[in-house]
Amino acid sequence: MAGMNGVPHRGKVLTVDNMNPNVKRVEYAVRGPIVQRAVQIEKELKEGVKKPFTEVIKANIGDAHAMGQKPITFLRQVLALCSYPELLNDNKFPEDAKNRAQRILQACGGHSIGAYSASQGIECIRQDVSRYIEKRDGGIPSNPDNIFLSAGASDAITTMLKLQVSGEGRNRTGVMIPIPQYPLYSAALADLGGIQINYYLDEDRCWALDVTELRRAVTAARQHCNPRVLCIINPGNPTGQVQSRQCIEDVIRFAKEEHLFLMADEVYQDNVYAEGCKFHSFKKVLFEMGPEYSSTVEMASFHSTSKCYMGECGFRGGYMEVINLDPEVKAQLIKLVSVRLCPPVTGQALLDLVVNPPQPDEPSYTTFIKERTAVLAALAEKARLTEEVFNTVPGIRCNPVQGAMYTFPCITLPQKAISQAKEKGLAPDMFYCMKLLEEMGICLVPGSGFGQREGTHHFRMTILPPTEKLKIMLDKIREFHQKFTQEFS
Repeated sequence: MAGMNGVPHRGKVLTVDNMNPNVKRVEYAVRGPIVQRAVQIEKELKEGVKKPFTEVIKANIGDAHAMGQKPITFLRQVLALCSYPELLNDNKFPEDAKNRAQRILQACGGHSIGAYSASQGIECIRQDVSRYIEKRDGGIPSNPDNIFLSAGASDAITTMLKLQVSGEGRNRTGVMIPIPQYPLYSAALADLGGIQINYYLDEDRCWALDVTELRRAVTAARQHCNPRVLCIINPGNPTGQVQSRQCIEDVIRFAKEEHLFLMADEVYQDNVYAEGCKFHSFKKVLFEMGPEYSSTVEMASFHSTSKCYMGECGFRGGYMEVINLDPEVKAQLIKLVSVRLCPPVTGQALLDLVVNPPQPDEPSYTTFIKERTAVLAALAEKARLTEEVFNTVPGIRCNPVQGAMYTFPCITLPQKAISQAKEKGLAPDMFYCMKLLEEMGICLVPGSGFGQREGTHHFRMTILPPTEKLKIMLDKIREFHQKFTQEFS
């Protein structure tokens, strides 16, 4: 049949068969089918459909405020002042909040956070980030020119990977990622057509990273691609481990020997709970190892306003610091970020307050410290509670949650459940998590969405719900696991 001008109708221009094949390969379990079903169940509950529970508890994503964490007063006061400068005349706001807001507004085009900023981020905020890094790392210098502000850490990580991926066939860029990993990495690599090189964390040693395993992975990968990048997540997501200083040194030596670009995802740097654990930044260790390393190893490190005590996910604030980047590559990076105009200015403003918080002689200091301490203390308590409860359940084995805001327990599933899952075309832990959602109203992410050793099963759960709700949730999971084991034995 002919259409207008005699051109035959041929259906849609863009179809699933002719679209970008890389996009079809992207998977992102943290917001995958389980979460879609959870949203559906919430609708059903609203419509009065009877369920064995009254609400869905979503523990699938590290979204602190959605889980009931209260915003930090000072951060929101300054953002309110920046968004509506009329409030600067209001005496309800402390002077230090007003001073911060005025400084940020002075740095904005037309003194408004509605204006575009420089593509790399507002100059004075990048200076503050540099000072923060210097202070954190005991005085090791940081150059504002090496700071790139971003829409959360995710945006900077994806940009950095985009710069790295090139080549064809056996020369295609390979990127080493920890397994279990945060699925941003696998998704970004699928999208960019990069080659994912898995290295496994050692669950029996509290998810430790072992250089022998890195060496195994890189040697095997050289048969089919060109390994160029090593990604590290510390503290770990989804595994909650905190790397020792010795381990970081070993990793840096390995990166130098194997000529790899290091990407250090350090967005949970304030979330360290376990006795004897301490956050060491990759940059600090790199420089303490001396010029042989600090002047040669290429690295990018990432931080965000979405985690730690802030939990301000929706503002999309973050930064990346690049070290030893080739000046010509840096020019290309600046070009790439300028195509996106600029990171959200509200996110940049929020980041400025995180790296430049109230000081002891300022009026907001006492409240700020009290709120910050309370959030981190509650998380430490919930980390301990989660490990304790899970380890009382036969068939669940849980490592200490040393840092970050998740636990990734190993679950033993009966053979009958594994077979039934396979018949349905599901990963066994996906089958388990779907059943948990339908019967208990708890939304977790199956371990298969993060990668795990063949033959093992896990789930990732965030420890963010308020303590009382977390206790209920842990009890429900215990009850479900016992019932599930009986049902399929």
